[in-house]
Amino acid sequence: MTTGRAVPVALAGLALAVGVAIGLVDSSPGWDSTGITAVSLFTAAAIFAGAARDRPWLWALLVGLPTPILDVVRTGNGGSVLALGFAVIGAAVGWAVRRAG
Repeated sequence: MTTGRAVPVALAGLALAVGVAIGLVDSSPGWDSTGITAVSLFTAAAIFAGAARDRPWLWALLVGLPTPILDVVRTGNGGSVLALGFAVIGAAVGWAVRRAG
C-alpha cells in the first residue's frame, strides 16, 4: 500500500536525478551546447511541474540547481547560474498548462 506522499517523493528523486544528469553533461569537458542544455532544463522542469500539479518552484530547483552547482564545482565558472532561469520558466509553464487543462 502506498501513501499519497510516495509519488511526489519518487517524482522529486527522479527530478533531481534528471537535473544532475543534465548538469553532468553540461559541465563535461568538450560540451559547448548551451542551447541544448537550456531546452533540456526548460522541458524537464515543465514536465515535472505539470505532473506534480503544485510547487513549481520546487521542481525548478530540483531540475535546475544541479547545473550551476556542478559547473561551479568543476570549473569555477558561475555563468551557468543563468541556466536556472530556464528551469524556472519551464516549471512555471508546465504548472500553468496543467492548471489550465
